[in-house]
Amino acid sequence: MVIPDNAPSADGVPDRHPGETKATPAARPTVDELVSTAHVVSLPMRVRFRGVTHREVLLLDGPAGWAEFSPFLEYDDQESEPWLRCAIEAGWQGFPEPVRSTVPVNATVPAVHAAGVESVLASFDAAHTVKIKVAEKGQTLHDDVARVAEVRRLLPGAALRVDANAGWTHDQALEALEALAGFDLQYAEQPVAGIDGLGRLRAEVIRRGLGVPIAADESVRKESDPLAVARAGAADLIIVKGQPLGGIRRALSIVAEAGLPAVVSSALDSSVGIRTGAALAAALPELPYACGLGTVSLFDADVSTDRYEARGGVLDLRRIEADPDLLRRHAAPIERHKWWIDRLRRCARLLGPEPS
Repeated sequence: MVIPDNAPSADGVPDRHPGETKATPAARPTVDELVSTAHVVSLPMRVRFRGVTHREVLLLDGPAGWAEFSPFLEYDDQESEPWLRCAIEAGWQGFPEPVRSTVPVNATVPAVHAAGVESVLASFDAAHTVKIKVAEKGQTLHDDVARVAEVRRLLPGAALRVDANAGWTHDQALEALEALAGFDLQYAEQPVAGIDGLGRLRAEVIRRGLGVPIAADESVRKESDPLAVARAGAADLIIVKGQPLGGIRRALSIVAEAGLPAVVSSALDSSVGIRTGAALAAALPELPYACGLGTVSLFDADVSTDRYEARGGVLDLRRIEADPDLLRRHAAPIERHKWWIDRLRRCARLLGPEPS
């Protein structure tokens, strides 16, 4: 198998080991080829995240390396198809050349009660930057403030950012950002839904002098035109994720055209998927913010014996392989395996005619 990514060279940029060659893009695989390389696993979480305690992912063993296809269960086929394009790029084309050999990452605190924050942070080996989930259904602004306050108490010097996943209305977002502004937030990620909603909120945040930059996530990766948020002046920065944007190279193009600072994040991926996110971050010309690529620490189990977790707050660009024993140990039940394979076939058909 050709190995496309390697250990850092003396000048700090990854190079290839002796005897290895640069990956040559393989032809797009057929549906049957994809299915023949597929493994479906169910990985237990340490804490509930996005309402789940197990994360199901489908892994592909391509000629350029392992790849991940893991759109969330509620996504329809049209929304899931770009995730498959990303997996095919990673597994059959390989990663673009990096411009850096390490990637800084943030710790992530799910919507736990304040008393549970310390144990979550303990799973990260360094926390210079922390993303804190807010606007969880069934919780209140008081819960959010208490969670952020506890992170600030434990890590007085860390950069803090909050992520609402479009969970607030305009008025709720203003109330929340006024309550949280005193914690010196680095930014608020997708506090409200839609580009128009973000633009209206950002204008009011500026008018009130709250000093909280607005980051767009869903308004980039879920829009038919991911550049619309930049043209509308609706955000100060954008969150980019390789899988939902259809691959690393397309994400790089979107960042270049948007002209806004970018934060690379993940979609609760296994180590295989996080390596793809790290490849995106490593290829960006500029990387002004720590990346949301530390979520492997939220898993109780993984698919690699070399879990792709940050060391000293950064990820290196080492190669990640799925381990056969772990794939067997965490294999999804047969009915869930069938569900994912059927989904894979449907999404593959959306890519267009198969290569002859």
